[in-house]
Amino acid sequence: MNKYHVIKMAVLSAALVTGSAQAERTLYLAGYGGSTETLLKEKVLPQWEQDNDAKVVYIPGNSTTTLAKLQAQRSNQEIDVAFIDDGPMEQALALGFCDKIEQKGSITEVYDNAKFGEGRAVGFGFIATGLTYSKKIFEANGWPAPTSWRDLEDSKYKGKVVVPPITNGYGLLALVMQAKLNGGGEGDIDPGFEAMIDRIGPNVLTYEPSSGKLSEMFQSGDVALAVWGSSRAKALADTGYPAGFVYPKEGAVALMAATCPVVNSDVPDLAQSFIRYLVSPEVQAKLAAATGFGPVNKNTKLTAELEASVPFGPAKVGKMVSVDYSIINKNRQAWTKRWNRTVE
Repeated sequence: MNKYHVIKMAVLSAALVTGSAQAERTLYLAGYGGSTETLLKEKVLPQWEQDNDAKVVYIPGNSTTTLAKLQAQRSNQEIDVAFIDDGPMEQALALGFCDKIEQKGSITEVYDNAKFGEGRAVGFGFIATGLTYSKKIFEANGWPAPTSWRDLEDSKYKGKVVVPPITNGYGLLALVMQAKLNGGGEGDIDPGFEAMIDRIGPNVLTYEPSSGKLSEMFQSGDVALAVWGSSRAKALADTGYPAGFVYPKEGAVALMAATCPVVNSDVPDLAQSFIRYLVSPEVQAKLAAATGFGPVNKNTKLTAELEASVPFGPAKVGKMVSVDYSIINKNRQAWTKRWNRTVE
């Protein structure tokens, strides 16, 4: 073998090694479990992996679990991109876990109220927190569909209401809304506790934290009305159960599934690329169809049927109530102790 062939083979070998190393780059994604994980693994991640010559290691968990992992790995972060609900995400931002998001591509097409943390976090799905009800039970009793947060107080629903606990985002937001409706708010939560204890509590069957269990309770006929998210109501309706979701006249509360690139990632370019892909119109439409998340990208196109079942467009998104997590997070621990002692 002459010198030319030896050099050529060495160059080809180096190219193969380099290409292999690039293909093996890995993005660690801490994301939600359930239908979100299934959708991403089956219909979203494969295309992104192919386009970026990378692979994704998916770490399922809820927001609290993911935030705890970020805290535990502070000195040596393993996670590159994190999915965290907007409330806990404010804590992640305050603790310095999120890096700046590059303001380009699909990021520039996102609604302003889906961007927060001075450009270090972005929502990838709107969820409306309101009232989910059983059309079957309501029709059987001749009850009109609920219209207000105050319907939770109606004695005809005694033993047929579920409110998630305060450790669940839906329960926390229900407490804040009851405070707002009764002259208080995040800075004066007492009216909320009074309403939960004196007027809503007598109607509550259980304070159920599990969405899976709550779905079963609807299907078994144990529950007629619950504080729940629009995405959960859609998932239940998709099983064939006649579930209805109501945006209360006082306003449904905006809950946002959010994401951020984690600081000190060893693949920051992949983290930025993935977040842009996540909020692209194509992926936003898939998330809406599979999980019931309302699109955050203004250019997302949905079918008329899907538009009606998710928080979509300025009319719905703009009317949702936002809460002040800077106050909530300071008081969350004290409120939780009080809830456990007095509500449950």
